[in-house]
Amino acid sequence: MVTLRPVPVALVPRNSEAATAISAPNYDEFQSDREVWDLLQARPDNVLRVTMAHCHVDSLDNAPEEGGEESLRHSAEQMEFLKNHVGIQQQENVIWVYEITSPLRPNAPQLGVGGFAATNEIRTEKTPNGTIIRNEGIRPEKAQGRANLIEATNAYIGTVNLAVQDQSQKLLGELESIAKSRPCDYETVDEGKNRHRVWLVTESAAQQTLIDLLAAEPAAYVADGNHRSAAAAQLGLPHFLTVFFPTSRLGLEPYNRLLPLNGVSPADFLAKAGEQFEIEKLGKVAAYRPEGVHIIGLYLDGEWYKLTPKAGSYNPENAAESIDSDIVQRHIIHSILGMSDARDKRINYVGGNKTASYLVERVDSGDFDLAISLAPVTMDQFVDVCEQSLFMPPKSTWFDPKVRSGLVIALLGNE
Repeated sequence: MVTLRPVPVALVPRNSEAATAISAPNYDEFQSDREVWDLLQARPDNVLRVTMAHCHVDSLDNAPEEGGEESLRHSAEQMEFLKNHVGIQQQENVIWVYEITSPLRPNAPQLGVGGFAATNEIRTEKTPNGTIIRNEGIRPEKAQGRANLIEATNAYIGTVNLAVQDQSQKLLGELESIAKSRPCDYETVDEGKNRHRVWLVTESAAQQTLIDLLAAEPAAYVADGNHRSAAAAQLGLPHFLTVFFPTSRLGLEPYNRLLPLNGVSPADFLAKAGEQFEIEKLGKVAAYRPEGVHIIGLYLDGEWYKLTPKAGSYNPENAAESIDSDIVQRHIIHSILGMSDARDKRINYVGGNKTASYLVERVDSGDFDLAISLAPVTMDQFVDVCEQSLFMPPKSTWFDPKVRSGLVIALLGNE
């Protein structure tokens, strides 16, 4: 059983114009503070002034420490700004239907239902029968940073993406029915040309139907937002802000790597890689994206190579060790390049909002020595890892499109 509850008091845009002005990508979708700062210059009213308050400055030269006391004070001040914004209104006791249409999948929009999920349903060592299953370990300092922001603003701004299998497709059918029944309350198009639409559901019978459909699900999987849910639990809060999406409509994009050679010559690198991978030289081809799992792209010395893991390089019975990013971490990043910790700052993780051409540009510019291009994890792989109570390898899943911040903000202290 999975619990869905209405948000007692929410801040929502009054219309689509306000949704465009106020909403923004999540804090973790940016490669640098400069990208955040640039977006704030273009659209100064958006929620990044709260979630990334250290970038809400005249110049990054004067930026306070991210997550520090000064930044948190500024987050609290900017939260008051949003509460009083002419484009925002309060909405009580709300559940919402959320649709994201990607230009990559225009005929299969991502549909979900938003509200509060229960923190006591998160599966941990203390609650091994919890029905909300995480896909990665929790870094205490990162969860603490999210908790500090929640306390400073007394609000949930970031939304957790929870996936449910919806094998009967009854949930998807109900969501489609609501979306087709009337125009949305507001919509916006994001930086990647994804269209986000929201239908606020306030009628009690319609809410109960959605609540009952979620209650029939045996489990939900944290697709994105592990630390946001962990922060709520850490604070002792009974809930966290989420959208439940049927897995049939969730999209996955690759999570790639830019790396230094750390003194290893290109020739030695290829020789060592050949111990665990079959290597096919593709040469000076266009930016390469592997066509399926267990095919790995390598860009080195201006040329692309296609790597296929050899038998014995991973355990096919272990869902986590079968993920390509884990294979790359063990046999390339650790064994050849000497970086055993996936959190090593020399490893640059590139999310699915950047193309393989971006990888080529960064290597050709001299910023990095090589790039690893991966195929997206499949939804079956993702569910298998969760069902085996394992964790996904770090930086292996990039769900796309992502839930946009600021389309629904939950105010706390109103339960």
